[in-house]
Amino acid sequence: MTFADIPWLALCAGLTGVGLVLSFLMLRRRGAAAGLRMAAWSLLPTAAYLTDALPTLWDIGTAVTGFVAGLVFNPKVWAGVAVAGLSVVLFLVSGVLRARRLASARAVTSAAPTAPAAPTAPAARGAAGQGAGTTVTQPLPQRTPGAAPKPGALKPGARKPADDDDFSDIEAILKRRGIG
Repeated sequence: MTFADIPWLALCAGLTGVGLVLSFLMLRRRGAAAGLRMAAWSLLPTAAYLTDALPTLWDIGTAVTGFVAGLVFNPKVWAGVAVAGLSVVLFLVSGVLRARRLASARAVTSAAPTAPAAPTAPAARGAAGQGAGTTVTQPLPQRTPGAAPKPGALKPGARKPADDDDFSDIEAILKRRGIG
């Protein structure tokens, strides 16, 4: 059967008519949203006929049908599908292995001891006894890794622990611009 053998106007008009009847029934049973959605789908066959899109849709349908039939009955194509599947599995395994390696590298670098940070200038002067009106800041409580900081644990003007330096570069940019 070829494209020219089918009476497309009658077929498209019939599909639209049946669809509109069904959309009316859906409107009554399921509400306006379902009825309007069905009416929209019902108008598509007639729209495809009137815009001369049917030959293109016919060509697409025959191409897909030919591809699927060739896929099902051709062992060479199945071998290609198997090789593509093996490729996907190898990509997934390599991603898992890479993630493990990166996680172990992060664990090693975070477990390495770091040098204590230099005290702030007011704390250094106050601890050394220099200057008459300097204040000595309270030492910060030590946090265990992975523990959440307590709300209000830091006093205004107090130094942040080393674990919270993730946003230090953003804070520096904001200070340079006079924000914060």
